[in-house]
Amino acid sequence: MTAWVRGRVQGVGFRWWTRSRALELGLTGWAANLRDGRVEIVAEGPRESCEKLLDMVRTGDTPGQVEGVVERWSEPKGSMVGFVER
Repeated sequence: MTAWVRGRVQGVGFRWWTRSRALELGLTGWAANLRDGRVEIVAEGPRESCEKLLDMVRTGDTPGQVEGVVERWSEPKGSMVGFVER
């Protein structure tokens, strides 16, 4: 799953928060700042866990302020290890 999160999500600990939630859910991947101010989240694991992460991003008590999330689903490649901030 790849998600793009817009709002006040850079410089507020959002990537760290996302990493912590993803690890709790057993997901692999990364969260990265984009030049346009969004954060890109790439997560692999069970779809149910990815959906939980998306729900937390959309409705959870995140750092900063999430104004919108767009996601794209694809088949996992299985090549990622851990979950990192980029």
